[in-house]
Amino acid sequence: MQAICDAKGKFLDIYVGYPGSVHDTRVMKNNVFYLTARNPPPGYVMVVGTPASRPPLCLLTPFKEPVIGRVRQLFNYRQSKARSIIERAFGMMKTRWRSTLFRAIEVKPTFAPQVIASCAFLHNVCLDNGNTLDPDEDITRDDLDPHPPQEQMGLNETPGNHIRDTLAAHVSM
Repeated sequence: MQAICDAKGKFLDIYVGYPGSVHDTRVMKNNVFYLTARNPPPGYVMVVGTPASRPPLCLLTPFKEPVIGRVRQLFNYRQSKARSIIERAFGMMKTRWRSTLFRAIEVKPTFAPQVIASCAFLHNVCLDNGNTLDPDEDITRDDLDPHPPQEQMGLNETPGNHIRDTLAAHVSM
């Protein structure tokens, strides 16, 4: 599952259907969001994500490790904090619908994309109705991925790098 959420953990875009063994880059490049995000509308829309090769202009990825300099270290720290919101959203969804997710997938694995999409929708309904989970109960340590895979980080210069550099300078002030 590839997803985009807002600051409160509500899913704005989901893409399901590829098995977990498929590389993130392949999933992203076949996602409608990626295809349209290559030419984003004017404004201040930015998406924080894990790195993948040739991200669209509006996808902010961390600086390549090892990070040298306080400005870049601070940017990576804050980018990681922002990215943790989607990890928390996944954790809340898994906590709420764990039995539904696993039971349906055990019965008929081909239903997995529809079940996952339905659980994401129900997760949003819960949030819209003020039903949130406490941070202590909504996510387990295994749900978090604080460090993106190193082999993906900063492989290519992208059109969005100048935006990232400018934001890095601003968040370090």
